[in-house]
Amino acid sequence: NLSLSVPSSPFLLRSAFHSLFLSHPLLVDRRGRISDSPKNPPILLSPQITTSIPMAEYTPLQDDEEQQNQQHPQDWNAEKHNRRPHDCQSPPPPSPLAVVAKFKSPRVASLDVFRGLCVFLMMLVDYGGSIFPTIAHAPWIGLHLADFVMPFFLFIAGVSLAIAYKRVGDRMDATKKVINRAAKLFLLGVFLQGGFLHGAKSLTYGVDIFRVRWMGILQRISIAYLVAALCEIWLPYQKWRKIDVVRSYSWQWCITFILCSIYLGLLYGLYVPDWEFNSGSTLLSTNSTNLYRVQCGLRGDLGPACNSAGMIDRYILGVNHLYVKPAYGNLKECNKSKGGVIPVDSPAWCHAPFDPEGILGSLTAAVTCIIGLQFGHILVLIQDHKERLYRWSMLSTFTFTAGVFLAFMGMPVNKSLYTVNYALLTSGSAGFIFCILYLLVDMWGYRWLLAGLEWMGVHSLSIFILLTSNLAIILLQGFYWRTPENNIIHQIIRCFVQQ
Repeated sequence: NLSLSVPSSPFLLRSAFHSLFLSHPLLVDRRGRISDSPKNPPILLSPQITTSIPMAEYTPLQDDEEQQNQQHPQDWNAEKHNRRPHDCQSPPPPSPLAVVAKFKSPRVASLDVFRGLCVFLMMLVDYGGSIFPTIAHAPWIGLHLADFVMPFFLFIAGVSLAIAYKRVGDRMDATKKVINRAAKLFLLGVFLQGGFLHGAKSLTYGVDIFRVRWMGILQRISIAYLVAALCEIWLPYQKWRKIDVVRSYSWQWCITFILCSIYLGLLYGLYVPDWEFNSGSTLLSTNSTNLYRVQCGLRGDLGPACNSAGMIDRYILGVNHLYVKPAYGNLKECNKSKGGVIPVDSPAWCHAPFDPEGILGSLTAAVTCIIGLQFGHILVLIQDHKERLYRWSMLSTFTFTAGVFLAFMGMPVNKSLYTVNYALLTSGSAGFIFCILYLLVDMWGYRWLLAGLEWMGVHSLSIFILLTSNLAIILLQGFYWRTPENNIIHQIIRCFVQQ
């Protein structure tokens, strides 16, 4: 005779019936407790059952259409990340390697689309700025379209950092990798923008070591990336029951406040004496006829001639290692001719070199990257689309409003100095645009519509190298009709720029 013992608990009977006949999935938490519904109280299983289920952590970063076609493994960090556990089939358990390989988190499409938008804007303002001056860099104070490109790159670099370092094992090893990447990016920037390459009109190369430009776009990105990455690796994370980016990452916000305080103290507090430079020789020489003298003797001046940012670069980097064609050459005071030459009778500071990616502005550039890092934290910790958009929009509104407030208080919006309100305004704008792209691409599924920008974002560094080194232009100039001058690049210059 075969005897069958029926469980006395109605829940156990229902669970056994579901498992034997309906194969209904049961919810199992990380403590080995099982329930057929989140509302029902769980019961404890035997240790053999809990150890047979692989512990695979999964972050659902793909869009909704892709998620419907996949089964989600058990999220064992549901309580830590405030997520709802996914359904998990208990019999038979898959292998851990199979789960990790199948449910590996893909790239967030809106990140690549945003990065591709930055590359597109860079191409637009570089080649269209001479045709349409309104989209080129503002000469000194103000915001033009070109002034958004650099902070947008820094913002999206910070967002990507939060995803890359959401789980750090060995901090020292991670620090070595960060320093190595930042150093490579810095050296690549020196090679591309240090004066080694002579442009599309000249196939020669080489630079005088006494006139190398040490700072540039990639150099600034590498410095901001290094600061933000070290903050993410080493600063402590405070856990709260409810996810709060401000309180959980309060130490990173403290670093942001410290960087802004140091920047403001140096910008307004340093005394700038009279200074001189020589634009006609390699080294500063008093025997040259092209010696210019700029009279300052001021403190807290934010003009092109006597600001402390330029003084710091001249003392640390050297006047011969700065950018020789600053944007303030387009000011009315400099009276630049149509050929791009500044008249001799213009003020002395019009002829002076100035680096818009200097040392002091790199402090606030790191602030932009850290703000982007907070957007990345929201992306990692929160899985609900609407909650992400709500928190991103609130953070964007706060930073943008703070920038507007500082502008009304009298602080100029200046890209060359990378003022604090410029960092806040552009970071808030980047946050709003990122919300729109996330809504279109990752929520509504219009990824195909922006596939070109996504491709540019995936290959952003390669495109930047091709454009900065003028390799793309040189290759296009190699295809001509009958004579080398009759190519597409010369035709564009003849039709638009010269007119």
